[in-house]
Amino acid sequence: MTEQIPPEGFEPHFRKSALTDPWEPLFSKRESDRVRIGLYLREPHCNSRGLVHGGLIATLADNAMVLSCVAVIKGAGRETSGLVTVSLTTDFIGSARLGQWLEVNTHFVKAGGSLAFADSFVTADGAVVARASASFKILSVRK
Repeated sequence: MTEQIPPEGFEPHFRKSALTDPWEPLFSKRESDRVRIGLYLREPHCNSRGLVHGGLIATLADNAMVLSCVAVIKGAGRETSGLVTVSLTTDFIGSARLGQWLEVNTHFVKAGGSLAFADSFVTADGAVVARASASFKILSVRK
């Protein structure tokens, strides 16, 4: 597959992980209230039938939602050393195939004293293939 250029505003994903290294190149777009993550689907992202694997969708949705919560919390002037996932629900609505642009777009819902909440939609070439919601434990800054 030839190199594909991501949509406008997307750059190489800033958050690297050994878990997601085999899925590179990943792209992200930072906005004031969210982080969107996207990639062009290749064989390492798919199951034996050539459809995107649900584990990839859930992982990228979790990553995008937690980064979006961190952005909003820090944007509000609140300190945190990070967030950890408490609960993650993913509903698979459609399917995605090799070569499509898969994108996770998040919506920050709320942050309380110790928990934050977010929702997301996952699309393939603009068609919704999944939705996810999660709650996260807000970690205190260690002094």
